[in-house]
Amino acid sequence: MIDHAKEGRKAVTIEEQYIDGLYEQDSVLERIRQATTAAGMPDIAIADGYGRLLTMLVEMNGVSKALEIGALGGYSGVCIARGLKQGGSLTCLELLPHYAEVAERNVAEAGFADMIQYIVGDAKLSLQQLVERKERYQFFFIDADKEGYPLYLDYALQLAEPGALIVADNILLRGRTVNEQKQGPAVQAVRSFNKQIAADPRLQSTILPGYDGLAIARVKQQS
Repeated sequence: MIDHAKEGRKAVTIEEQYIDGLYEQDSVLERIRQATTAAGMPDIAIADGYGRLLTMLVEMNGVSKALEIGALGGYSGVCIARGLKQGGSLTCLELLPHYAEVAERNVAEAGFADMIQYIVGDAKLSLQQLVERKERYQFFFIDADKEGYPLYLDYALQLAEPGALIVADNILLRGRTVNEQKQGPAVQAVRSFNKQIAADPRLQSTILPGYDGLAIARVKQQS
């Protein structure tokens, strides 16, 4: 199930602060962050720089149908929606009804209510239902419970159109992923996810180490 960590955002490095400082503050996204914390939810949305990257990836790849696993307060949903083709849609899976309500309200205020729909409940069950309905997507964003990452990747591969992008946040877990003394279930699951992203012959991929790490993979076209 989608279970968001209760800790706040990872502290950025001097280099990340410098890069973030080059950009004007996005008033829409900042309001979403404020509304999220005001609703008693953790401040763990994707980093600003990676939010901009989500928009770019979606737009550059001409995405019209996207799937997000883990909605939180709607920050990443708006980033994805901004890049969608006209008439495009984003489906967001969220375990907690309160989080989904906050996200839905935030994206509506941002002007994307008609593009985003929410499915509330255990993401694993929702993903199985999407597979049974033979849904297909061109873009996936995974930012949910870390123990579920390997299974979410498997489902994304089942639901992906050829050439689809799969993006996942927090794959460094604040340094725990690279600390061999850390052997908890979430850490082991993310390590397994990272290894599959790097080695799966169906994927072309890279992993960015900035902020808390971001995995980006493209599903290869079938020959």
